[in-house]
Amino acid sequence: MIQNTARPGPVATRILAATDGSESAGRAVERAAELGKALGAELVIVTVGPDRLSAAEASEAARDGIAEGDLLERFAREILLDASKRARERGVPGARTLHAVGDPAQVLLDLARREQPGTVVVGRRGRGRLAGLLLGSVSQKLVSLAPCAVVVVP
Repeated sequence: MIQNTARPGPVATRILAATDGSESAGRAVERAAELGKALGAELVIVTVGPDRLSAAEASEAARDGIAEGDLLERFAREILLDASKRARERGVPGARTLHAVGDPAQVLLDLARREQPGTVVVGRRGRGRLAGLLLGSVSQKLVSLAPCAVVVVP
């Protein structure tokens, strides 16, 4: 009989939660916080947004006297504030937050490689371009390509 003498690997010390402000993404942040609290893992919350507004959004922002970059930053800040609040409500007071710009799937894959989380938690469907671009196809790409476990929350 062969005995496995290898010690079990360490419990994941980092969980990456992606949000675009949608309800599905909010539930994903909540589940990630609960998982992080149970495992004693660091929670990193990220939102990935576009680098430009749509033509209609840019026109509306200009009419209101708001710079495009300021509006994009405001969207990201509001999304991360809400996500941080959800995490605190589930017992994780010190979640780290990140805002990135670009293709959501690629940015999240790059972050997963850089941050080396044990798990990435995402919602199944996002809310679209304006709020951050986390769509169902993003969760599918992450499940297929991420270097770690991916939890998709409905």
